Amino acid sequence: MKGIAAFAATLLAMFAASASRADTVFVSDEQADVVHVIDGDTGRVMGQIATDARPRGMAVSPDGKTLYVAAGDADTIDAIDVDTHKIVRKLDSGTDPERFVVSPDGKRLYIANEDHSAVSFLDLSSGKITNEVTVGPEPEGMAVSPDGKLVIATSETASTAHFIDAATGKLKDSVLVGTRPRAALFLKGGSELWVTSELRGLIAIFDAGTHKIVDRIDLVKLLPDLDPVQAVELTITRDGKRVFVALGRGDHVAEINPATHQVVRTFPVGHRNWGIALSPDETRLYAVAGLSGDMTIINLETNKVERTVKLGGRPWGVVAVP
Repeated sequence: MKGIAAFAATLLAMFAASASRADTVFVSDEQADVVHVIDGDTGRVMGQIATDARPRGMAVSPDGKTLYVAAGDADTIDAIDVDTHKIVRKLDSGTDPERFVVSPDGKRLYIANEDHSAVSFLDLSSGKITNEVTVGPEPEGMAVSPDGKLVIATSETASTAHFIDAATGKLKDSVLVGTRPRAALFLKGGSELWVTSELRGLIAIFDAGTHKIVDRIDLVKLLPDLDPVQAVELTITRDGKRVFVALGRGDHVAEINPATHQVVRTFPVGHRNWGIALSPDETRLYAVAGLSGDMTIINLETNKVERTVKLGGRPWGVVAVP
């Protein structure tokens, strides 16, 4: 009986471990006008969700029930039910939405209107744009502070990070960063802000309270064996100890120690890696590559590439849900 009980306990432990690692990955494909649906554990492509034209930026609502997808050529945000994979709302985004961010309370979207040099505030209750903030040309990267008070937009053409008051919709500050900034990410409870520079291969580190750059991470110098070195998407583990940056046409993802600002390691991925995302349990990192049309799954427990999933088209963004 003891042997049977031990065997049963082992099976239960294996089932629990498997269940904890299960997640669904959504990948936007700006060429095929779909969102690919993938089993994160096995890499199996489970299907596709047809979207409006040119899906790029994505985000999930704080309650985990809705996937928002920016359809740049349709001037809409598609709201997709995470469980049914059906579009339940089409929201006016303003023109040419690329990236956006959801407010911490889930009530607003802050949207970069790339061809309009503006950031739109979208009220999700009414489905209406309540404010439009003029920023530099080709805004792309978007972030919102954990307390919901500060919105960040990066302007590609102006090489500028814009600081916007979320309550008033007023532009508070604009600061020059590296050439062609892409992503913005708050760290340390919102006291620190990182902004990537695609063409410079640089990360500017701000004191979020003063809007001053306090340090820079020069990935070109830190990664002399890679060419080119770019810096695009950013993501961070919940404990704040591991930061990952997509290196674009450098075809790698770099892990950075946020305490020392040093590169810990790199992972090889597909050609022109744009989007990256952590699995909900943070045991995997997903990296999508637009020019090779694939997604790389990296095991963060072994720090090894687990598998590559061929998707075709031009994968752009990626998010994962339990």
